[in-house]
Amino acid sequence: MAIHISTAPCCWGVDDVKNPFLPPWRRVLSEAAQAGYRGIELGPYGYLPLDAQTVGEALAEHGLHVVAGTLFDNLVDPANLLSLLSQTHNICALLGQLPAIEQEPGQRFRMPYLVVMDWGHEERDYAAGHPDRAPRLAEDDWQRMMAHIRAIAELAWNEYGVRAVIHPHAGGYLEFADELARLARDIPDSVAGLCLDTGHLYYSGMDPVETLRQYADRLDYLHFKDIDRAVFEQVLGERIRFFDACAKGVMCPIGRGVIDYPALRQLLQELGYQGYITVEQERDPRHANGSLQDVAASRAYLASAGF
Repeated sequence: MAIHISTAPCCWGVDDVKNPFLPPWRRVLSEAAQAGYRGIELGPYGYLPLDAQTVGEALAEHGLHVVAGTLFDNLVDPANLLSLLSQTHNICALLGQLPAIEQEPGQRFRMPYLVVMDWGHEERDYAAGHPDRAPRLAEDDWQRMMAHIRAIAELAWNEYGVRAVIHPHAGGYLEFADELARLARDIPDSVAGLCLDTGHLYYSGMDPVETLRQYADRLDYLHFKDIDRAVFEQVLGERIRFFDACAKGVMCPIGRGVIDYPALRQLLQELGYQGYITVEQERDPRHANGSLQDVAASRAYLASAGF
């Protein structure tokens, strides 16, 4: 397997650019490099500057390259479509100006990708991890979300040559097994691939190994994270938002939680997966002083497990 391990700003608590406690983006790049990573995602829209020269010089300083941009926003609201397309333009334009990433022989599409996630619905945020009680979208709303995803993916590919990959995310309207299955039916592989996240799959009641096997023919990109069983059981018994659960430590360094990474390595070897896997560990940015230690621990564990 030709697999490369990258990371993302969410490991430093960077999920909402309006959060006043975010660490400086240059610190995130520096610590990612110190921990042994050579690839990183852009993080939420606007966290890293959209200026290619500024970002490119900082990446070069730390020996990093960008593996993906992120569109993390409300994919349902019709009033948000213009913003979604504007973000797509700006992210993909930046990606196209940064140094290219060599495509592995087994990769179907070259990187960087555009990771697309639904977010911004209080009624689903409080139902994260609860497939039995989470409200589902009405038919018209679902079809509108699918149309928005197609518009984003087609814009990214047709104008910039950037492959869109859809990421089911805890607390959004694309989270649970039934929604993932419906998404795979409604958005063909010719339009967009999948970015599956082991932590979000587990949080949402799915088995990561079996789900990756089920969607292997759609799998362009992977996120790895791990879950602290004790904290997970605690937060599932509370009425709590997803990122508040993360602030309590539900996500832990890889290898210290419930997810079976040796089994995942065996599966990916069987599937012949090639390319990038991004380590994530959402947290409160006020706890970012522990990020370097944690991302280094995750990287070391994955190396010991054969990744």
